[in-house]
Amino acid sequence: MAHQHYKGTGKMHSFRGLLADGGQDKIRIQGATGEIAWRITKFQLMHDEPGEQHVESTVKVYREEQTTINNNINFGDDELLGASYLAESDNHENAVSITTIFDNALFSRNIYVTHQDTLASRAINYYIELEEVKVSAAGMAQLSVAAARRLGLNP
Repeated sequence: MAHQHYKGTGKMHSFRGLLADGGQDKIRIQGATGEIAWRITKFQLMHDEPGEQHVESTVKVYREEQTTINNNINFGDDELLGASYLAESDNHENAVSITTIFDNALFSRNIYVTHQDTLASRAINYYIELEEVKVSAAGMAQLSVAAARRLGLNP
């Protein structure tokens, strides 16, 4: 899927939280302004007990609230905006692995962050930066139509 590239306004907004295993947070970004869309510019994770061994967490950012929270990552899912995987083990002198990927897609509604710990039931901290992007009325209409199509509505 091709994305239109808009220049950001440079106004950044940060959101952070502690998310329980199997948890979901709603990031409220909807505003009264009809010309502002958003995009992710930074997405980071940190366990609530840094240095803890045998940790494996998957955190994902979605356009819509999720009814199922798991550690499966499917980049073919149009609702998925980003995913990050953090693993720490005591093998190889406390090896740490972090992989974070996020889309450059624009969105204009609230987003949702989910967390699944594969090995235990630990919480994880997340930090997300969103940039405001000024979009024309036609651009906002395109975002609305695309959202309606993803949700199976008749635009």
